[in-house]
Amino acid sequence: MSTMENPTNIVWHKSSVEKLDRQRLLQQKGCVIWITGLSGSGKSTVACALSQGLHMRGKLTYILDGDNVRHGLNRDLSFKAEDRAENIRRIAEVAKLFADAGIICIASLISPYRKDRDVCRALFPEGDFIEVFMDVPLHVCENRDPKGLYKLARAGKIKGFTGVDDPYEPPLNCEIVLQQKGRDCVLPCEMAETVISYLEEKGYLQA
Repeated sequence: MSTMENPTNIVWHKSSVEKLDRQRLLQQKGCVIWITGLSGSGKSTVACALSQGLHMRGKLTYILDGDNVRHGLNRDLSFKAEDRAENIRRIAEVAKLFADAGIICIASLISPYRKDRDVCRALFPEGDFIEVFMDVPLHVCENRDPKGLYKLARAGKIKGFTGVDDPYEPPLNCEIVLQQKGRDCVLPCEMAETVISYLEEKGYLQA
């Protein structure tokens, strides 16, 4: 993580083609849909369903998945607290570029701390950051355990694992809550439609 202060000798270069021009071209409004929740809550699955649903409506999206980004851009970062914060910051900055390009960017990562998510939100103009909370109880996520990570964490083989020996702080004022509780199973495509309905209502799917 860089410790350099912001240099004073650089100036933002204004483009002749602005965000509004790109949005008119794409017939949509650029934004980031930030999906947060415990490991195993279904973030990536819903992100894919959402991307597919919007694609079928002729809308351009791109998914920034927490695991995928660690294969490239963030592969130099560990899972220590400071590196996790930097991981989130970098993804937010990339998501901001996608949104400025007029693309609907779907960021899917645990991002367990409110302060880090609030820092991300502050990067965006009002309305361009849509926080989606996957409200799935820990026991449900742990029973799913698609990557076997909870089992490893319970065995002490993974330290600082969110939900086991590190906290997850649920959003207090997010735009959308997607719940999965009890025995009623809400399909990922149904959750995606909830998000799409929000986007339609708020005018994101038109220029």
